[in-house]
Amino acid sequence: MNIVGITACTAGIAHTYIAKEKLVKAAEARHHHAKIETQGTIGVEDELTAEDVKNADVVIIAADIGIKGRERFEGKRVVEVATSTLIKSPNMLLEKIEQKLQLG
Repeated sequence: MNIVGITACTAGIAHTYIAKEKLVKAAEARHHHAKIETQGTIGVEDELTAEDVKNADVVIIAADIGIKGRERFEGKRVVEVATSTLIKSPNMLLEKIEQKLQLG
């Protein structure tokens, strides 16, 4: 599964980056590819390209605040969760997505 996403927390510091790390590691462990953009206090990092989004099977938005560029995902399968959900249970989230997409 090819995953793209955005992480963003209210402070834009720790949870933004922890959520990204947890998702990327869980995806790799499940033999998926994940590219995650962060929208934190220092701005946008690892910005998703149009090609990234086009090739994605699913978009995961783990955000506690409004994100920029949501329109990029129009027509894609989008899963939205709080950063805390992704930090606490990344494997459970991916398992549910796999089941929904009938990949697991």
